[in-house]
Amino acid sequence: MTAPHLAIVGPTASGKSALALEVAWAFGDVEIVSIDSMQVYRGLDIGTAKPTPAERAAVPHHLVDVADPGDEWSVARFQREARAAIADIERRGHRALLVGGTGLYVQAVIDPLAIPPEDRAVRDALLARTATPVGLAAAYDALQRADPAAAARIEPGNARRVARALEVLEITGRPFSSFGAGLQEFGPPVFPVRIAGVWLPRPVLNDRIERRFALMRAAGLVDEVRGLAGQGALSRTARQAIGYREVLAHLDGEIPVLDDAFAAAVVRTRQFARRQRMWFRRDPRIRWFGASGNPCSILPALLASWGA
Repeated sequence: MTAPHLAIVGPTASGKSALALEVAWAFGDVEIVSIDSMQVYRGLDIGTAKPTPAERAAVPHHLVDVADPGDEWSVARFQREARAAIADIERRGHRALLVGGTGLYVQAVIDPLAIPPEDRAVRDALLARTATPVGLAAAYDALQRADPAAAARIEPGNARRVARALEVLEITGRPFSSFGAGLQEFGPPVFPVRIAGVWLPRPVLNDRIERRFALMRAAGLVDEVRGLAGQGALSRTARQAIGYREVLAHLDGEIPVLDDAFAAAVVRTRQFARRQRMWFRRDPRIRWFGASGNPCSILPALLASWGA
């Protein structure tokens, strides 16, 4: 390996994947590692903007289509499999190009982040308790008393995160926040890697998000979701994927008008993009590359930064 690995991060729809392909084509020793919590699922293709078969044939991709849509994927599993993929890439004398906007997953892969253990039975019981507004409020109050630091970082209405924090507390006896201290630390990564961030003006990014959903709708996202739902194939985690959750709500009659379901997906994606920007802005190791329109315009500067 002649140079460190590279991670390209940034909000959704900022052009990271297209830029990564251009980088990989420019060098002959690069393999792409998808750092995306939903592209791991087979069958979730259109709504996750998954690389096409042609793109995957042209450049090796890792951590794409590695789980059934009924699986409950976890950060810990992703950490293990991504690091194993990077080790294999290194053994071939190649460099890994990590691409993604799932900030927790990026940090779990490149940093010495301790992932709390899991117990699905305990979590399922807690999720059952938090299934009603009253139960969720009681669970959040319990979390505030037992682990105020964790409660301060979790929205009171986020049942999954509240249940996860209480699960860790119950099975380890340690506060959930004690495992998360590393999220605020940005020291040396566990392997040599440079981190590049893609930055677009907010109006440009918002427009790209809206156009992306229009293309996904035209490409058959509704039929994809209908097929997966008909097979009973979606786990709780997969059902929360942006676009899938809204289309499922339309198919279930909760959002009667399909246009409204896609509008809700656009709004949720824009909110997610804001959270992604806030997450990555905390990391002083990221070198940001700004583009006024086409993200691939930053390619020459990115290539020069990474080097051959």
